[in-house]
Amino acid sequence: MDAAAGAFSVTSVVCLGVVAAVLWLCYAIASRQWRKLREPVVEKWILFWCYYDAFTHLGMEGAFLWISLTGTVATSTNPLSIVWKEYGLADTRWLHSDPNVVSLEVLTVVVDGLLALILAYAIIKRRSYRHFVQIVLSVCELYGGWMTFAPEWLTGSPNLNTASPVHMWLYLVFFNGVWVVIPGLLLWHSWKALQDVFGRRAGKTRAG
Repeated sequence: MDAAAGAFSVTSVVCLGVVAAVLWLCYAIASRQWRKLREPVVEKWILFWCYYDAFTHLGMEGAFLWISLTGTVATSTNPLSIVWKEYGLADTRWLHSDPNVVSLEVLTVVVDGLLALILAYAIIKRRSYRHFVQIVLSVCELYGGWMTFAPEWLTGSPNLNTASPVHMWLYLVFFNGVWVVIPGLLLWHSWKALQDVFGRRAGKTRAG
């Protein structure tokens, strides 16, 4: 179908293929490390998310940040800009170095990207600060998503393309929704883990 009619274009298929390849690579790395940990399977999926999170922030969004600080995605000839030119069809702010988006990306690339790697390390090495990092990272992800879209919603969403099903449901809803659902699940996971720890300590205190 024609891209103008709201379906997939060759570029969109290529970009989705890149994302699929990254997902496979991150899953393969996480699976290999998980087999050495002998931990519940949920830890494999959290490791997988950590690597995908880090790659997205440090790699893909890092490229966007570099391009946006030295020019704009719309005028860039950098091969890495193809992904953001495609996403820019759904949200034009990413094409023109919107100050709000770029400011958030500075924090997202530097803070969230590094926190994702620290969390992966904490899981592999069983560090005591693991859930602290997991909570902070999840809150940062949720805050970043809110501050990306809330200003747009409050102004009537002039930069969002909701006419195309691909741009609306795949790019805007699905790909951004993932960064809400998974951090939310990770917060719940940490809450349950902390409940178990403090529950055991409370039980020992009562028993003592």
